[in-house]
Amino acid sequence: MSILVQKFGGSSMGTVARRQQVVGHILEGETAGHQCVVVVSAMGRAGDPYATDTLLQLVGQGEAMTLRELDLLMSCGEIISAIVLVQELNKVGRKAIALTGGQAGIITDNVHGSARIIEVKPQRVVRALQTGFIPVVAGFQGRTSDGEITTLGRGCGDTSAVALGIALQAEMVEIYTDVDGVMTADPRVEPNARRLETVTYREIAEMAHLGAKVIHPRAVEIAMEGHIPLRIRATGSSSLGTMVQGFGERVEIRGDRVVTGIAHIGGMVQVQLETTADFNQSELGLAIFRGLARNGISLDMIYVSPRRISFILEKPWAAQAEALLADFPVDVRIEPGLAKVSAVGAGMRGVPGVMAQVVAALQGSGVTIFQTTDSHANISCLVRESQVEEAVQALHGQFGLDRADNLRE
Repeated sequence: MSILVQKFGGSSMGTVARRQQVVGHILEGETAGHQCVVVVSAMGRAGDPYATDTLLQLVGQGEAMTLRELDLLMSCGEIISAIVLVQELNKVGRKAIALTGGQAGIITDNVHGSARIIEVKPQRVVRALQTGFIPVVAGFQGRTSDGEITTLGRGCGDTSAVALGIALQAEMVEIYTDVDGVMTADPRVEPNARRLETVTYREIAEMAHLGAKVIHPRAVEIAMEGHIPLRIRATGSSSLGTMVQGFGERVEIRGDRVVTGIAHIGGMVQVQLETTADFNQSELGLAIFRGLARNGISLDMIYVSPRRISFILEKPWAAQAEALLADFPVDVRIEPGLAKVSAVGAGMRGVPGVMAQVVAALQGSGVTIFQTTDSHANISCLVRESQVEEAVQALHGQFGLDRADNLRE
């Protein structure tokens, strides 16, 4: 009998009605002939009784706590979810057992708050399946080799599920969320956004990194490395959602389908540095980048020339970065209130004119472009946060993503 790993997010666990839908999907998986392994996130959102952010409020966001204690606290929400779901499964006559991430065999390094999985020893999960139990695993967490509880970073319940799926040689990992699969754009911003039937690993990884919140980027990377298929579905729907193509499957890239979707992420600040010296010959640029790195400040959309450097960073880091840069002989210009809007598609590689279409769409909608970057699978533009809606809708229409005949099926 094949193994199916099903991961349910916090919104899926937040109410009795939602949890009953979760039970329905598990029973559906069993009816299809699978042994189900379930991974859960903490119930609900900030303000709900057992949400992770609510637990943090009990101790003032963990200001006086060690990272070890903070991990202990933050692991509680998922454990509570696992126990509650076990009770729901018991009510319908199914035997189930709640396991912490560590009990399920997820072994991590010792970096509290952002641990990385180094191996999975799923023997206890296998024993549960062999004795007729449904394992319900607390996501987002693991343990070190000496037994310390760790967390993997916010949103990494998806990563737990994929890592378990690979270790168990599962047939598939299903990620259940509150949206009906991967959309061509955020439907809250683009009303004409449509669900994609299939996407490639690379496309969904790009979209996740560039702001689409349907799945954690690390989960996609691990799935691609482990050659395990993913399906992204809505908890409250019978739709099959979006299939992320597995290893060995051929993905058709249509000639008129160079862009798969539009992603965006707000809250960005642009930093521009100018000097009369040569950044290369003076090693001034290297000193600046090293100083920012030592202070844990992550940069994006980096541009370097002999007299000018520009990059973007998240708004919470702007004040610290500005203070650090004051120690260097450069003119600093800070531009807040920006967003990164990206056209993503595995089919754009080697296709001329894609940038021209991007620029035409944005200029035609009156959207100012501050900076651009690109790869073989995306073109990203820095725009005003106040113009995100216009930018997303313009690009969505430019590449025909609102047309049913332009979706991969």
